[in-house]
Amino acid sequence: MLDIIMKDILGTPSILVGLFALVGLLLQKKSSADIVSGTLKTVMGFIIIGAGAGVLIAALDIFGQMFNHAFNVDGVIPNNEAIVAAAQSNFGTSTALIMVFGMIVNILLARFTPFKYIFLTGHHTLFMACLIAVALSVGGLQGIGQIVIGSVLLGLCMVLFPALIQPYVRQITGSDDFAIGHFGSIGYFVSATVGKWFGNKEKTTEQLKVPKSLGFLRDTSVAVSLTMTIFFVVVALFAGQNYIETELSGGSNFIVFSFIQAITFAAGVYIILAGVRMLIAEIVPAFKGIADKIAPNTKPALDCPTIFPFAPNAVIIGFLFSFLAGLLSMFILPLVGLKVIVPGLVPHFFTGAAAGVFGNVTGGRRGAMLGSFANGVIISFLPAVLLALLGDVGFKGTTFGDSDFGVVGTLIIGIMKLLGLA
Repeated sequence: MLDIIMKDILGTPSILVGLFALVGLLLQKKSSADIVSGTLKTVMGFIIIGAGAGVLIAALDIFGQMFNHAFNVDGVIPNNEAIVAAAQSNFGTSTALIMVFGMIVNILLARFTPFKYIFLTGHHTLFMACLIAVALSVGGLQGIGQIVIGSVLLGLCMVLFPALIQPYVRQITGSDDFAIGHFGSIGYFVSATVGKWFGNKEKTTEQLKVPKSLGFLRDTSVAVSLTMTIFFVVVALFAGQNYIETELSGGSNFIVFSFIQAITFAAGVYIILAGVRMLIAEIVPAFKGIADKIAPNTKPALDCPTIFPFAPNAVIIGFLFSFLAGLLSMFILPLVGLKVIVPGLVPHFFTGAAAGVFGNVTGGRRGAMLGSFANGVIISFLPAVLLALLGDVGFKGTTFGDSDFGVVGTLIIGIMKLLGLA
């Protein structure tokens, strides 16, 4: 039963968020129809986001294989899911316990401190719990101490990172209804700061003037489709017809296959945005019940795609410039003695896109470009540093991807080494 609760309920983001919505609606004494509708739509919204992410990630995986073959890159691709899966044999129990007790610490901090955020991005909670368990173990801490300290650290991460970027989230959304609960916050904060220093917020990405003949580009789905088609076809030409048709497409023409994958990517983005709209429409009103009864004046901290609809052009610009930074960093990393980090399309899309939105709100087009470029550098160098620190526990094939994991892991191990514990 404990395994079912921790793995199948607390470890399933859609069910976890649905439970929060259910509790919130019950506390507000809504009608049975509203409770059923609100709970199911909340779960459905999360599942739609996950389905869109699955479609998008499948297309990015194909692109990654084409890219690696085309340019013969030998390095590590950061992947949160892969390293968490690899860690479960040795750190599964400590990860689960830190996750559960960390969520309790999160609620207590939201109730009794000025940091009024409930972190609802369940998969990132799991990833951070795993990172903390591994980092503390590398630092020489085991047993009850590892669980207690790990839970407190996780709870702190779940309120401090949303608090760090909430001023910018308010600017992006024009409201204070929700926060961003995604462990790429350092990258978003840096992007917003770079935008503020070097950009011009009066010239936003959403004001880009499109000639009447290209008016169809105002449609986000069309713009994404065209951008990714160019991206896929160019890489396909470098990868070669023979490789794609024999290894990837099952015999389909390599250009047609690349075109379909590009449109599949755009379809994934469209699905994600639809799920985001449904989720926000249901979770914000439902969350009011929990905020009023258990932790007054708190905000739900949601996954980063929730801000994508507020600046669709910045999403694409952010992805492209973050990925460009990843490509350039790939050649610089060996020069400073670090392992080559191959730019993973998934972290560069999600965190790069969000960084573009943050950079845009403070610095317009220039802010979106420079801010997301800075994010790309961060998620290239921090994973390389973290990989070196975690190498002794056997994860040399992969590492954590998003910026906050690199910061937290490096700080934990660095502090424990200074204290002579590691």
